[in-house]
Formats: sequence, structure tokens, C-alpha cells
Amino acid sequence: MATVGDGGVYTLQDLISRQDPKGSLASIVDILAEKNEMLEDIPWFPSNNKTSHILTQSATEPSGTWRLLNKGVAREAGTDKQITEGTGMLETMAACDRQIARLSGDIKKYRWQNDKKFIRGLSKSMQTAFIYGNADSDPEQITGIAPRYDSTSGTHGDNIIDAGETDSGGMTSIYLINWGEDQVFGIYPEGSKAGLQVEDLGLVTLEDGDGNEYMGYKTHYEWHCGLVVANWKYVVRIANVDVSALTKNAASGSDLVDLMTQALELIEDLNGKPAFYCNRTIRSVLRRQIKNSNNVNITMDQVAGKRVLAFDEVPVRRVDKILSTEATVS
Repeated sequence: MATVGDGGVYTLQDLISRQDPKGSLASIVDILAEKNEMLEDIPWFPSNNKTSHILTQSATEPSGTWRLLNKGVAREAGTDKQITEGTGMLETMAACDRQIARLSGDIKKYRWQNDKKFIRGLSKSMQTAFIYGNADSDPEQITGIAPRYDSTSGTHGDNIIDAGETDSGGMTSIYLINWGEDQVFGIYPEGSKAGLQVEDLGLVTLEDGDGNEYMGYKTHYEWHCGLVVANWKYVVRIANVDVSALTKNAASGSDLVDLMTQALELIEDLNGKPAFYCNRTIRSVLRRQIKNSNNVNITMDQVAGKRVLAFDEVPVRRVDKILSTEATVS
């Protein structure tokens, strides 16, 4: 099993392949990725403190002293601070009436078709949490990216680029994240398995809305995970983009190409696995700008047989849970 520091960096697909050599969970991972392209990039590691992860961040660094001959230098020492990142438990129960499953003619297939709706829903919920989750206001959740980068004057304000629009409540953001074990990564509880865990509970007694019992099939799904931002300099948020003002040739509204170029220059470095994340409206505008000869930075490439939009060779992923109704970041 990979641990932080052992040199192994594994996406969810990598870990499932290691944990499930027979491939019985592969289809679940594929369904999760359908609605959550971020899963293609996130490296996952077991937490180092049961259900939480403790890391040490540098608070101050020695700066050295310019000295004269026969003059000494002041003693210095860098200071550190400890940060604890938590995990959250996302669960659901998929159930169906035994008689309906029988009438379908294929019980196993019917249950799988029913369960897929729950898997897709969990994927969307996890994606929302990784963007907007806030453990300070909802202790049962994890803290996502947006609450960490929610003020230009806050701790991480230097890594927020203001697109300059002012339609309060009608904004969206583009996030540039450079994933890596010393940068940004996902965690799962120490001693457990990564990803969505599945338990087929089989034929059980179910209850209707009136408390009356009937026989049915039930499956338990559980996803225990968290997000660690080990170094805040590896995330850039382009905030205050007014979706309604955008045009395919950047004649009005935010200049996305310029903003994304600024983000690439602002992030600490691109050593790791960088990617942009935006909603489908932003991604659609960028795709249409491919035809604009002035935007040679934007390309549509083939990666592992899949067409991938890229900006300056950095993938641009579609994340439908990024809202177009964000409040203004100020």
C-alpha cells in the first residue's frame, strides 16, 4: 500500500487495480469518473492519524544575515505549524423491491442499473465537497478548495486572481490545482481501502413509508475520504468570472486566456500533475475559442484514446458541480 513518502503516487484507478486484481470494482470507478473528471488526477494516500492527517507546514524561514568582516550573524531558526486535515463519511443505501427485480427478468442486471444511480449521485456529492465543503460550518463534511481561497486578503489571498466582474451571486471560478504528495492530495482512513466501498447486503426486509415490511435487495455504499492541501501555493483560484458576459472570441467579459496564463505563472511550479477545473459553460467557451487563431494556447489532444482539452499543455477538466452562482470573492 502506498504511503506518503514511499515514492508511490496512485490515482483511484491505480489503487482499485491493486486492491481488486479481479477487476470487479473497475466499472464502479468508471461510473464515478463519468461525473467527476477530477478523479482522473487526484493522488490518494492513507491518512497518518487514523481518520485524520497531520502535517507540518513551514511558517517562517531563516533569511540569513549580511555581515561585515569580523562581525557575526544573528542566530536564526525556521518555525513550523501543525495542520490537521479530517476525513468525512459519505454513505448511501441502494434498495429495490424483490418482486420488481424478478419481473425485470434479470435480477442482477436490474439491481446494477438501480445501483448506478446511487453511484453517480455519490460521485457528484463528493465533487461538491472537494470544491465547496466546509467542515467549519458542517462538521460532518470535509473542507474543499473554495472555502480555503475565499478572500483576496485572507491567508491564501495571494493565489486568488480576481477576474474583475461584479455580478454578485452570478459568478463562477476556474481552479488550477497541481496535485502531488507534497502539494495537494486525497486521503482515506489509515488501514482501510481507498475509494467507494461496496457491501451487497442481499435479500433483506425493507419498509415502506408507512412502516410496512416487504422483501427486497439492498446494497451499502460508503466513501470515506478527505482533502489535504499540504502547500497552499499549489492551488490558484480564478474568481469572479461572470458567465453571462463571456463570448467565444473574448470580445467582452473576462479574458479567460489571459487569466489562465496568469494562473500558470502564479502557481508555485508545474512539477506534479496540474489541471484546470471549470464548469461546462466555461469549458464550452474555451472549446469554441480553439477556432480563434489568436488562441493557439488552447488545444484538443488525444490522451489514452480520449479527447482532452488542454491549455498550454495543462488539461482542462469539466466539473459540473462548480457553480455559476458563486458569491463575489473580495
